[in-house]
Amino acid sequence: MDTDLASRIASHPDYIALKARRSRFGWTLAVLMLIVYYGFILLVAFDKPFLAQRLGEGVMTVGMPVGLAVIVFTVLITVIYIRRANREFDALSERIARSVLK
Repeated sequence: MDTDLASRIASHPDYIALKARRSRFGWTLAVLMLIVYYGFILLVAFDKPFLAQRLGEGVMTVGMPVGLAVIVFTVLITVIYIRRANREFDALSERIARSVLK
């Protein structure tokens, strides 16, 4: 990529906005994931009796659905990121490319 094109992209207002939005959104999702994951790890470390409580008469404990919820949450925030990237970030990237490559 030539230096002039790179500097035009880097100075484009839509590119600056795209970087800011994508970074803010990415960090928000990362912090949410860290809270959920480390919250689960802290439960495992410090409240094993709570996670070991049986649900009903079977072998399922509270820890099983909580662990599954962590996995489902991970998939959910991935889907949320992909949908927003496809809808908003890709459109903004395309607009930047059309504008800069004129």
